Amino acid sequence: MKSQLNKLYKNQSLIYKGFLFLVSTILIVYFFPKGGKFKYEFQKGKPWQYENLSAPFDFPIYKSDEQLKEEREASESNQIPYFRYNSEIVKEVHTTFEANFSEYFKDSISRRKRRRLREEGRELLDLLYKNGVLLDKEDYNNDDLVYLIKGNEVSTHIFDNFLHTGKLNSFLSENLPKSDLNDFSGIFYNLFFDIIKTNVFYDENFTSKSIQEALNDISSTRGNITKGKLIIAKDEVVEGEKFEILNSLKKEYQSQLWNAENYNWIVFGYSILVILALLMLLLFLRKYRKEIFYNNNKVTFIFFNVVVMIFLTTLIVKYNVAYVYVVPLCILPLILKAFFDARLGLFTHVLTVLLLGFIVPNSFEYVFLQTIAGIVTIQTITELYKRANLFISVGQITLVYIVAYFAFYIIHEGNISNISWITFGLFILNGLATLFAQPLIYIYEKIFGLVSDVSLLELSNTNSKLLKELSDKAPGTFHHSLQVANLAEASANEIGANAMLVRVGALYHDIGKMKEPMYFTENQTTSINPHNELRPKESASIIINHVLDGIELARKNKLPDRIIDFIRTHHGTSLVYYFFKLQKESEESFDEKDFRYPGPIPFSKETAILMMSDAVEAASKSLKNPTFSIINDFVEKIISKQIEEGQFLNANITFKEIEQIKKVLKQKLTNIYHLRVEYPE
Repeated sequence: MKSQLNKLYKNQSLIYKGFLFLVSTILIVYFFPKGGKFKYEFQKGKPWQYENLSAPFDFPIYKSDEQLKEEREASESNQIPYFRYNSEIVKEVHTTFEANFSEYFKDSISRRKRRRLREEGRELLDLLYKNGVLLDKEDYNNDDLVYLIKGNEVSTHIFDNFLHTGKLNSFLSENLPKSDLNDFSGIFYNLFFDIIKTNVFYDENFTSKSIQEALNDISSTRGNITKGKLIIAKDEVVEGEKFEILNSLKKEYQSQLWNAENYNWIVFGYSILVILALLMLLLFLRKYRKEIFYNNNKVTFIFFNVVVMIFLTTLIVKYNVAYVYVVPLCILPLILKAFFDARLGLFTHVLTVLLLGFIVPNSFEYVFLQTIAGIVTIQTITELYKRANLFISVGQITLVYIVAYFAFYIIHEGNISNISWITFGLFILNGLATLFAQPLIYIYEKIFGLVSDVSLLELSNTNSKLLKELSDKAPGTFHHSLQVANLAEASANEIGANAMLVRVGALYHDIGKMKEPMYFTENQTTSINPHNELRPKESASIIINHVLDGIELARKNKLPDRIIDFIRTHHGTSLVYYFFKLQKESEESFDEKDFRYPGPIPFSKETAILMMSDAVEAASKSLKNPTFSIINDFVEKIISKQIEEGQFLNANITFKEIEQIKKVLKQKLTNIYHLRVEYPE
């Protein structure tokens, strides 16, 4: 049982990767569209590259989105509006008329004429409300048809049948008799103007229901294709009617394929493809990026970004496939390059795009555009810590998107008369969204504990709190760190390593000396050496502890792990040779481990560069009257000793690169000591 637990503990990293792999596969397959994949690829304007295709079953011809849109717009514009007649308002107006009649027609009028005027007023009201009174409407013409709902009956009218409130005067003039009653038209007008109310209203709810019913009645198909009928012949151009029939077959095929019987098989097929893609990513990391592969945090970060990009694209496709190019997919290679390297960024981007080909329509066009954009991203994004570079690169990426899409459209349509300029706006939105990479990098640094060039630039500021403290407490060490940073940065540039990372690592590699600054020669300002009062073992312990003190101080100040790696490895497992030799001369028994740094040894090009630069710069202070030959032998001796001790066995650095670093160090030391060619006398 104990052996099994030990075995489990030893393999916990691989077990975690297996779990991460499984979860990522399940999520990606879950995001995939619930439909089968049509087995033929075709593009409008291109020849049919397969054998003659006949209908495998009966299927309808689906109308295109443009045709359905036109039919819907025509249906909405031709829909007759509904108005509702309110009888209660008519009764209310009649009651008001009876109550106000005496107020307008005085007692001086004879009783007979008053009775006649009252009867005439009632008849006018009945005539006025025969079809109804409506507010003036500018949206309708006089000859437009409308439906009038009166009780439970619906009748058809032209809009001019209704009395509009602005036509009251003309109505009275037309309907009052030309007899002596016509003299009272002004009084009637005043009375009616005060009591007439609108009783016909637009019924928005009923009209909307009617429009919706009409839209629901629009068929999404137009005819059928019977089984066995030839759809398209080999080498025939896919266009017009044939293109629409092929799209209809594709749609019907996918809907019929995704059923309960085939569901598990299709999911199984998708799972195999996703597993292959993610397996390729893991194998790439295992073979070419071992330091990333063995770091579960970094592997999680990479898989997380892949899943997030697939999730975002799926979300947009389900919402509206027309916006698929708004998803800033180029953020993926951009971020991976910022944290790791360009090759890994491009490899991961291409695998992600291939997976997205199962989700998006026009997969070939999409994969081509996104792959080209990813290549441009990798080639143009340099020195991300310079803000202008990101804007310039995003502009170039957006331009490539636009140019490539424009070319595809010309190939498909043969002209640009109906080109959708809105799509170009989507590419611009994509570019603006890509700018979010800058704050996203900061967020990822905090969540995953990674470090990018942007953070390295901030850490390289010598006015930062920690470096300021170093310059105050240990000015000699601070100056030494600056010199080492210059040597290491030049060496890194020479062999193509991460120069910014090396520089920052060099600036902080000796911060542990702040705890006991006077025990290090570069900080001693007098001839008094505190080591003279100590035994060699005690002195060696103080010197060795500056590494452990530096790690503790770095963690306290929340320096990234990649910077702490430089503090841990800059002496490797080398000896504190000066005090080791003193102890040896004393002829007392001792343990060599007490005079050796705890390590580990450097495990990257960058940490190896720092070890060489630190040793050369520190030892160069002992040179007296240096010449070209002395500097040459001096550098060779120090680095050869490090190689003999096996300090670079874990670093992926070659002998050729070490020779290039030696060359740079010799040149820099020559410049530091201002050596010139000795002219003959």
